[in-house]
Amino acid sequence: MPTNITARPTTDMARENLFNVLNNLVDFEGMTALDLFSGTGAIAFELLSRGCASVTSVEKAATQYNFISKVKTLLHEENLIQVKGDVFRFIASCSRKFDLIFADPPYDLPQLPQLPELILASHMVQPGTLVIVEHPRANDFSHLPQFTQQRVYGKVHFSFFQVTG
Repeated sequence: MPTNITARPTTDMARENLFNVLNNLVDFEGMTALDLFSGTGAIAFELLSRGCASVTSVEKAATQYNFISKVKTLLHEENLIQVKGDVFRFIASCSRKFDLIFADPPYDLPQLPQLPELILASHMVQPGTLVIVEHPRANDFSHLPQFTQQRVYGKVHFSFFQVTG
């Protein structure tokens, strides 16, 4: 991993625990997934390794985007769709539907408190879409109607949302 990456990757322990939970919730085989604020791409590549049909990775920072691109080439991963751009513009303009949406925004992002609602109100969700937002303890999303659970691993918090009919 390049030393000039400015992302805060999800810790290995948190990522491992997240996927243990997900294994009991979803069947990855053939799913379409979206990784917002993709950073190093670790979540996107993990999703692909578990059988997702396609994963879209959205990352604005050139260093991280280029790193993901390099790994994509090394792994000959044709099912990764890379988008270099602003996550909020992507959310506002994307009409493609996803089965799973994962977002790991910078913890100091001013719009972080609104992020779950923006995703849940977007055209990217459909009945059954599972949305997971990583966030610090300071954020509490349990009041949102689609909230289903929160998992905590050290300083990492994952809030889960399930889109219903």
